[in-house]
Amino acid sequence: MSEEEKDLAYYRDAYRNEKQKNNLLAGKLADAERKIDDLDSNLTRIKGSFAWKLSTPLRGCMHTISRTKQRLGNYGSLKGIARKLSSKGIEKKARTQHGTASFPDAAEVARQRAYFEQDCFKNADGSSKAVKISILVPLYNTPKNFLKEMIDSVLAQTYENWELCLADGSDAEHSFVGEYCLAEVQKDSRIKYHKLEKNTGISGNTNECLKLATGEYIGLFDHDDVLHPAVLFEYMKAIVEQNADYIYCDECTFHGKSIDNMITLHFKPDFSIDNLRANNYICHFSVFSRHLLEGDELFRSQFDGSQDHDMILRLTSRAKNIVHVPKLLYYWRSHKGSVASDINAKSYAIEAARGAVADHLTRCGFENFEISSTKAFETIFRIKYELQGNPKVSIVIANKDHVEDLSRCVNSILEKTTYDNYEIIIVENNSATQEIQDFYHKFDNRNDVKVVTWEDDGEGFNYSKINNFGVSQSDGDYVVLLNNDTQIISINWIEELLMYAQREDVAAIGAKLYYADKTIQHAGIVIGLGAHRTAGHTHYRCASTNLGYMGRLCYAQDVTAVTGACLMVKRKLWDEVGGLDESFKVSLNDVDFCLRLRQLGYLNIWNPYCELYHLESVSRGLDDQGEKARRYNEESERFREKWKKELEQGDPYYNVNFSLDRSDYSLKI
Repeated sequence: MSEEEKDLAYYRDAYRNEKQKNNLLAGKLADAERKIDDLDSNLTRIKGSFAWKLSTPLRGCMHTISRTKQRLGNYGSLKGIARKLSSKGIEKKARTQHGTASFPDAAEVARQRAYFEQDCFKNADGSSKAVKISILVPLYNTPKNFLKEMIDSVLAQTYENWELCLADGSDAEHSFVGEYCLAEVQKDSRIKYHKLEKNTGISGNTNECLKLATGEYIGLFDHDDVLHPAVLFEYMKAIVEQNADYIYCDECTFHGKSIDNMITLHFKPDFSIDNLRANNYICHFSVFSRHLLEGDELFRSQFDGSQDHDMILRLTSRAKNIVHVPKLLYYWRSHKGSVASDINAKSYAIEAARGAVADHLTRCGFENFEISSTKAFETIFRIKYELQGNPKVSIVIANKDHVEDLSRCVNSILEKTTYDNYEIIIVENNSATQEIQDFYHKFDNRNDVKVVTWEDDGEGFNYSKINNFGVSQSDGDYVVLLNNDTQIISINWIEELLMYAQREDVAAIGAKLYYADKTIQHAGIVIGLGAHRTAGHTHYRCASTNLGYMGRLCYAQDVTAVTGACLMVKRKLWDEVGGLDESFKVSLNDVDFCLRLRQLGYLNIWNPYCELYHLESVSRGLDDQGEKARRYNEESERFREKWKKELEQGDPYYNVNFSLDRSDYSLKI
């Protein structure tokens, strides 16, 4: 290498290191500003409340009321509280569908046990396509009632080609564990029991269970939990009919003597890699082809406490066909000392989980990432990826008049954005006021803001055409569609979008958008949601302090679509799909765009750490009356026809057990 080349390499490394430092500082500053903003919001709420204005003797009483109101979220009025109580009643009723009431009766048991005897489930040689599932249960000082209920739930399975592999590390004071198991072995040869010489922990004991297994598929079951009687039947259907090599289901925690005493019901999305990296949402009940192990250990002892998260990350990365059975089929017992009761009961699990995710990201080729716990839960993580280089970002903003909105939007970008390589393309759309023209002239001598004019083609307002034109006038490597009625909150908003946009498997990335009152306007889009059964926003109108369903407002996750009010995408992907579909003139063009990107095999991601205000529809009004309503209905019909198959299948990231009439993850009855 010549001296010139060495110098060039030196300066490149120095520049890269300086950029990394700047990005790190920008991220820390953004986090600090976010905390300050949250504190300011809470302080303003308190000082502006009726309680604060009352005399000191009444303040304590009113503070209690204020706390109650906050817990109820946005249901501050009497009518709102009534709605909340009503929804709680619906929720309670819906829960009854998923406990013992969902267990098969005698006729259904007989049907399920005969199901795989049909000729369509036979191989050419006449053997059944249904295979044996080996269920692994590591035992350690298991209470007798828990042990009995666990084994009984396996014996009750409607699918009968299973084996139960028990490895017992219990101490001498709990010898009844072995005595009970050996008695069960005498009753049913499908039960295998091995007494370990010493307890080797969760990972070691489970690995010993695996040595007993002879099944083609492996299932992981905790010694104090309960299975639904039909879970193996449902899983075998997925194996035989969908060629599944990794299967999981929905689950709940319960306490006491009955699984109907449900605490938390967890209805999960279909496989979502970003969700899994941030949070072990799969958890129970995992069953997988033993071929996925590829000679590796099942559990690795260095990740004890989060060994299942490590295992799931490794095996799903190898799986060809991961199937989620959207039924509540696993009952996770919550009792003193269990992780289901309190993660702090096993504090080492937090570091183990962080280590498991770090190991996975490293194996996937990522470097210099950051993993930190979120306010939702210690083992729900925020992941920051390293930015690659300093690519140019083009921010396209369509505008007609509305100088106040546009001024607020553009000034917030110029004043707050920490990323330094961007351009703003304002697409002027036939404004009528001199005021907006005067505002445009402010940028005459700037290189980072450009105003381009969209000539009216006589066909009326068309958001898609205007933005397509705006993108054609830009030259960035990445495109951001941004509404003129938005305002930047996160100073590192571009970095938060770009860190995901740079991944090869990702297409569109969206932001967390708030109304002016700090309630949520956008937190990801679900297709089929809402009265028109086209698409809707989840967690709509929730408070900014809300953690979301199972903490989902606290981590970046895979979604079907994000709003075009703030959307980043690679320029090459924009060009590949041809931008926005101009037949969707006003509505659903962003959802359609995201669906077309998904058709190409890409992920779309929503990141809650990119935050903006959005005064929705200020620029064009609401689509709820007259000509606007007619237009929206027409575009909704076109959308339902174009994406009929996808709508019938349902949104993969929104469980079928949730109501499509509400955006708050309420259960449907």
